[in-house]
Amino acid sequence: MKRLAILTWCVAAALISERALAAVTPQEADKLGKELTAFGAEKAGNADGTIPAYEGADAPPPGWEWGKVRRDYWKYKDEKPLFSIDASNVDKYAAHLDDGQITALKTVKGYRMDVYPTHRDCGITKEYAERTKANATEAKIGADGWSLEHAKTSGVPFPIPKSGIEVMYNIKLRPGAQGSVYNDGTSVISPRPGSDEFTWYQWYLTTYWPTKRADRQNVEDEGNVDFFMYYAYSKPAALAGQGFVGTIWQNKDPEQYYYFPGQRRVRRLPTYVFDTPLIGFENQYLVDEQIGLFMTLDRYDYKLVGKKEMYVGANVFGMWDYKADPKVVFQKTYINPAYRRYELRRVWVVDAHLKPGFRHLAPHRTYYVDEDSWDLVDLTDYDKDDKVWKMVSTYSAPMWEVGGMCHMSPFTMWDLQGGRYVTDWMSIGGGKDIGWIKPGAPDFKQPWMKPDFYTAETLRSLSER
Repeated sequence: MKRLAILTWCVAAALISERALAAVTPQEADKLGKELTAFGAEKAGNADGTIPAYEGADAPPPGWEWGKVRRDYWKYKDEKPLFSIDASNVDKYAAHLDDGQITALKTVKGYRMDVYPTHRDCGITKEYAERTKANATEAKIGADGWSLEHAKTSGVPFPIPKSGIEVMYNIKLRPGAQGSVYNDGTSVISPRPGSDEFTWYQWYLTTYWPTKRADRQNVEDEGNVDFFMYYAYSKPAALAGQGFVGTIWQNKDPEQYYYFPGQRRVRRLPTYVFDTPLIGFENQYLVDEQIGLFMTLDRYDYKLVGKKEMYVGANVFGMWDYKADPKVVFQKTYINPAYRRYELRRVWVVDAHLKPGFRHLAPHRTYYVDEDSWDLVDLTDYDKDDKVWKMVSTYSAPMWEVGGMCHMSPFTMWDLQGGRYVTDWMSIGGGKDIGWIKPGAPDFKQPWMKPDFYTAETLRSLSER
């Protein structure tokens, strides 16, 4: 009993010490907006000039408005790659790559990464700057070591992070629009080995993020909701009519419902979490691999490794091009390099290992987070033998209609052992651009921009067949 008491005291002392170290002083917070951007990134470029100084928001180009292809109006659209990385030279650039990227380059025939000049053009709105400054000294992780106790809405909670868990909440509460709508969203699964047949999906999706509203006060006042989501399939025929609605919380398992047309019933999904295969996607990817981070943060220990200069997806307007021909974009074993763009960026690195007593198909994960936007840009999953299993890559670009803040949608989950990939939350082939919602926009007053829309009753009333 004495040994147990000593052990308990040591663990408690360690937790207290970690939380104490995590505190940001007013002097540190005063660096925000000076040598650091308002979001906590280093304003200066790197020593050799391959990463430039922070440029500030990329304003909407002249002539662009929603509905016009963003890629056509970006001022750097005609840039050519500086160089390409493939199996022949991957070792030369390995210091700026992660394990997933190296594995893909070495094992997938023909795969390459085209590297372009870096443009640090993610916007920062006035509201986000002010609330991020307040969060720097106010935001708190709970006594359990993983839950979010306090943070202001519409602000990065931990712009000067001291721990891995703080970086993870920066991803969850990253800057962005207050809502989004995909009128004809699309997904694709690459062919099985030995086949040429792709699986295509089309759907309607709305999301609402109350934590991004500047007219609210604190995240906890909104019930610690991460986001609300409604989803309904239109293609393929086997899934048409199926629908989903969910409330995803920061600190507890989500409340989710699914409509099955064959049963004409809405059913609750109490175990549709973490490493459960996503419904309808041929067991190809897991619930918590959506955008690389979809659930609570209680199952892993998150270690902050530090920063790394790395080639990651940035200004990837090609993957936002809703007029692009899917047959050109999606190749059998990888995505056409002409639609992907890589830049050298500084990223935060967080290494996560499954806690004792928990189970997950990926017991080890490493997250790579862009310092300018807090977008998760890459994630490597390792299997039980600690071998590279999957890579999740996101395609971040500025959202000009909401102050140029960057957002990491869509994304690709690539099973590097099984040889297939899934690209999801995209508009390619759908014929309509993604809609990012801000106050004053027509869609801001739509019913789906309110919490009471995301219920089992709404799903039941909207579902057909």
